[in-house]
Amino acid sequence: MKRIHTLLGVQSLVAILVSINRLGTWTLGYVLPNEFLRWVDFNNMLILPLISVVASYLLKKTIEYDSPQRESKAHIAWNLVFIVGLYLLAASYGDHEVTNYLHARFCETNTTSDLCRILIFNDDEFSHWIFFTGFVMVNTAILFIQNVFPHREKVTNADFTLLGLNAIFLGAGILANLGFEEIGLDLYVVALLALISAYLLWRGGRQPMLVYYTIAYWLGMISSVIAQALR
Repeated sequence: MKRIHTLLGVQSLVAILVSINRLGTWTLGYVLPNEFLRWVDFNNMLILPLISVVASYLLKKTIEYDSPQRESKAHIAWNLVFIVGLYLLAASYGDHEVTNYLHARFCETNTTSDLCRILIFNDDEFSHWIFFTGFVMVNTAILFIQNVFPHREKVTNADFTLLGLNAIFLGAGILANLGFEEIGLDLYVVALLALISAYLLWRGGRQPMLVYYTIAYWLGMISSVIAQALR
């Protein structure tokens, strides 16, 4: 549990940094004199997702343990889902951050030229579809791998408190990104993961990752809906 708490703490820190990086103004400067990217785009494409992906992989390895289930078809299948999801996330970041920067810099007012039309489609549509597919795959894989490998140690009340605390940070990150601007597919993705985590929690009991994701996604979804209603 100590390693799980530490890795979830890393994810909480990333959620905070993503919100600061995305909503702040200090990252709008250019990375290099040739102005190929802003710091906000560079951080979102390389620094923060890389930290999150490494933490997710180590979390997955922490959940797994030696048992006949390691060679089961279910475990192999969910590992493949995890790997494919990581690839799609990487592809989406590479597509989105570059086109988002070019969109904001050159195509805010010019939306009809062929170049800007293509940039805007990659920024607002295509990259989002790839991202949400990968995001669902990675997080669903972790949920079901926890279901395949039920936690064997005693989970104390202090453990549940720490799981809830880290879940609050993730839920706050969801709120920061969904609660104060126009919502598209984002909310439906969070709702889907909230339903999956709640279902697995109901079926599998109070497993660490099931508790964490259920609190985080339901908190993020409900608070975002309330924030949108109050806008």
